Amino acid sequence: MSTHLVWLRNDLRINDNSALAAACRDNQAEVLALFIATPGQWQQHSMAPKQAAFIHQNLCLLQQSLAERGIKLHFHQCDDFAASVDYLATFCQEYKVDALFYNYQYEINERQRDAAVEKQLDQQGVVCQGFDDSLLLPPGSVQTGSNSMFKVFTPFSKAFIRRLQQGLPECHHAPKARAGAPVAAGKKIAAFDYPVEEFDETWFPAGEEAALKQLRQFAQQRVEKYDQQRDIPAIDGTSRLSPYLAIGVLSPRQCLHRILKEHPQALNNGSALVWLNELVWREFYRHLMVAFPALCKHQPFVDWTRNVSWQQNEQHLTAWQQGKTGYPIVDAAMRQLNTLGWMHNRLRMITASFLVKDLLIDWREGERYFMQQLIDGDLAANNGGWQWAASTGTDAAPYFRIFNPTTQGERFDKQGEFIRRWLPELQDVPDSAIHQPHAWAEKNNKKLDYPAPIVEHKAARKKTLDAFERARSAA
Repeated sequence: MSTHLVWLRNDLRINDNSALAAACRDNQAEVLALFIATPGQWQQHSMAPKQAAFIHQNLCLLQQSLAERGIKLHFHQCDDFAASVDYLATFCQEYKVDALFYNYQYEINERQRDAAVEKQLDQQGVVCQGFDDSLLLPPGSVQTGSNSMFKVFTPFSKAFIRRLQQGLPECHHAPKARAGAPVAAGKKIAAFDYPVEEFDETWFPAGEEAALKQLRQFAQQRVEKYDQQRDIPAIDGTSRLSPYLAIGVLSPRQCLHRILKEHPQALNNGSALVWLNELVWREFYRHLMVAFPALCKHQPFVDWTRNVSWQQNEQHLTAWQQGKTGYPIVDAAMRQLNTLGWMHNRLRMITASFLVKDLLIDWREGERYFMQQLIDGDLAANNGGWQWAASTGTDAAPYFRIFNPTTQGERFDKQGEFIRRWLPELQDVPDSAIHQPHAWAEKNNKKLDYPAPIVEHKAARKKTLDAFERARSAA
């Protein structure tokens, strides 16, 4: 009898899992699953402790789901990817594995690890099968007329949507119970040798059932108003599905098909199309990462921006990280991040712009800090977002486009509802003054337990424009 091994990574689900579905097609084969934790590698990649905890909880639930279908999930910890290659080879020998099934990861370290695995297992006579599973369309399948990767999002999005209109990627059913199911789940998944932090389970309940429920509710109740509400952080107007997509508890195909079930015209127009374009942004950054691997090495896409003279200011960086800049919308957003491990998308743009364009601090400091905090940490999306805000990336905001944090707050949190939720020290400041509370306090002879602005926006803007213009001239 053949033995098939499913190597699980960022695909912690039984529904619509390409590698799992392929491994289970042979009803006579024994199917095993394996997850290898690599804490040393996670440390190098700045994985957030909240994301580590989220992975662990989802892994425990997945172990139960697989056992019910007659598939035992094995677990192992080793330091890094090199050690995981050695362990995988040993595992395949011990369990007499004939075929390995896995879903591709697109980051450069992960691709090098997978190449090493295939080389090693080929020598052992193990057949390896990889699948494009975490994307709607494989990298390289959406290209310009000259057969190159798009460098601007809008034409990429149009070409991508046209491809979907011509034919949708299919979803795979969860595997049926195998002969002898259920099986004993095996040893409980050990605690990771990695820092973990509790996450808010009312916001992000673990497990596939919870993820699918959240997807259904969003598609049925909130996506119709997504285009009107997505920029208002005080409103629960976004899907909050990103943590599930980041570790593969949910697939983008499930998202696409659910939205189309509730809104059949979503690929043509309407608010649902606006949300689907967020999925396309996710695809865009992943496709770019494969086409330009230097993005995985924290290199700017726009070469001349290497010349920008970033400021080294630990006090300013710490104030930004702790939500103590004196700009209420920035500080409320950073405190949301530090508490939940998640930040509203509009606020990600505002806080990133503030770090880079007001404080003139290297975008890589922000990129790293976000990864250290985010429960939905994802290299491609995080890097793409930061390079967009820093004007160093493909199709980025032009360097002279600099958000004014005060007017951004006035525009997207006019009455300060979101600000007061995260900055209780501003509870008594009236709506009309919430975005410039110190001016109100001075005028009314009040004392505020809230820091004064650490920079003056107008002066900071000029300083940043000068720095970027010098960098461009030097190139």
